[in-house]
Amino acid sequence: MVNERILKEKILDFLKEQGFVTNPNPMPRTRRKATYRQAQQKARFEQIARHKKFLENNFERVRNYCKNGKFIIPEKINLELREVKSNSIDEIFFRWWNLIWWSIPYQPPYGRQMRFLLWDNTHDAPFGLIGLQSPVLKMSVRDKALGIPKDELDIWVNKSMNAQRVGALPPYNEVLGGKLVALTLASDEIRNAYKRKYKNYVTIIQDRKLEPDLLFITTTSAFGKSSLYNRLKYKDEIVAECMGYTQGSGSFHISEKLYGEIIEFLKDKGIKVTRSYGHGPSRKLRLISLGLRYLGLSSFEFHGIKREFYLFPLVQNLREVIQHRQKPVWFNRPFYELQNYWKERWAIPRAERMPEWKDFRKDKFFKKTERMLREL
Repeated sequence: MVNERILKEKILDFLKEQGFVTNPNPMPRTRRKATYRQAQQKARFEQIARHKKFLENNFERVRNYCKNGKFIIPEKINLELREVKSNSIDEIFFRWWNLIWWSIPYQPPYGRQMRFLLWDNTHDAPFGLIGLQSPVLKMSVRDKALGIPKDELDIWVNKSMNAQRVGALPPYNEVLGGKLVALTLASDEIRNAYKRKYKNYVTIIQDRKLEPDLLFITTTSAFGKSSLYNRLKYKDEIVAECMGYTQGSGSFHISEKLYGEIIEFLKDKGIKVTRSYGHGPSRKLRLISLGLRYLGLSSFEFHGIKREFYLFPLVQNLREVIQHRQKPVWFNRPFYELQNYWKERWAIPRAERMPEWKDFRKDKFFKKTERMLREL
């Protein structure tokens, strides 16, 4: 039997260690991004510790393919967009950087999922990552903006994906490589890869067979207002539409260990806690919310870190498709054209304006990472 008092104290202590105050519900001590990062460090280190053996076993392999900034010539960057396959070398690169590089801890994907690695063939180095997964079924900021009928929610959500991981790796991040990774969400190659993978997809909830058309992709900023997605354009077209802000709820501030104890606590109460395929992030959040409520911590699933919510339409008439069943009119955005645009618009001007971007030294970065792994 889980001791209710002890579990409640553990949760409150964990929140305090992350920099939250409870007055009466969790809130970050300040609205600074440094505070937001601190709030997620315990969850991040917990996750890294769980994968420590994998990270150490592949440390040298990943290190060998990382490049010092001074060896990268922006004009000659030539990228390939690779869909990551299981048990491949690309998967090793994806997993390693996904765990190490971001301050926001990686959440295991649910439902449909696709991973992409952007690779610089000229310099033989990983450039950036894209991780897509099934979106949550209900999200008011998205559903209202698109006018999705309630009885068709599963149809249109299952014609979309949520980008959980979007970003450039060092040293490419210093020449605004993240802008290209974000633009890649709108590429023809992403939606064509989706069509190949999910040509026979059947929805879990309503058991519907849908055409494998990826109509839009959603994502959120890391902390508050996004410098990556804000005013993101391809030529004269707005690529990422800001839909507003999330409500500031989630599960990162509840560690996986505490989540397991909450599940055991709910089982003791005789509550069904199914966590199998088809019971994704929405289900996890509901279970956490229910457990916290039983513990007298109502609304503690709200962590108060609101994020900007962005929509990447892949068709020109998205709202008409959803609301009036019009035939999709697809954007034409080949990856190679997006890449060329990024180099001229962002990479080359940035490299000329801020030559200190070349100061990235992989030895320094990997020594710091090695020290962190030893201390976990």
